[in-house]
Amino acid sequence: MDMTQVANLFLLAPGALLAISLHEASHGYAANRLGDDTAKMLGRLTLNPLKHIDLVGTVIVPTVLYIFGGMMFGWAKPVPVNMMNLRNPKRDMALVAAAGPAANLAIALLASFLLYGMVPLLKVIEPGGQMLQTVIVPLVVICYFAVQFNLFLMVFNLLPIPPLDGGRILVGLLPDRQARAVAAIEPYGMFIVIGLLMLGVVSFLVFPIRLLSQVMIPATFQPIFGM
Repeated sequence: MDMTQVANLFLLAPGALLAISLHEASHGYAANRLGDDTAKMLGRLTLNPLKHIDLVGTVIVPTVLYIFGGMMFGWAKPVPVNMMNLRNPKRDMALVAAAGPAANLAIALLASFLLYGMVPLLKVIEPGGQMLQTVIVPLVVICYFAVQFNLFLMVFNLLPIPPLDGGRILVGLLPDRQARAVAAIEPYGMFIVIGLLMLGVVSFLVFPIRLLSQVMIPATFQPIFGM
């Protein structure tokens, strides 16, 4: 692991921690608004990453995959939701699930807005100056990673396989009979996802992420990141 990788990990961390924290807190907040205060009672309606981080899934696995050049994959501690407390359990569970990816999209859009806001600054900042090297460049890299990480988290979680958010959204949209069939997959869902990752079947996720990235990351910065 060289110093560039170490530096990139530090610059990736702010966007990643915010992504994970807001994703999980948004599930809890949506559930609370729809009648289930389980997450609130357990102190999960917070952006404090310590409340959401799983040591293995959030830290060790993604770091090892990053070092060895694999796909960034991991998980946080899921926010508990008691479906029976929701006012309309089937519909509201889909809304709770959708809140997480929506939060990641919001972070990606905010980071994109900051990137576009920095483009005019390049015209007035001295090339090679201290301001550029110590402030603008690190901020550009942080925002770039925030866009990419949040887009990946959003798209990945929208896969229609429970317990991923996309699977729970699908259950909420399907007629009852089909919904029960899809919901029955949930105990085996993560094994299915891991198997698809190992087989490279979900490599198609790259295409929507790349398409969205090309819109969200200004053309000025794209060559820097090999886009």
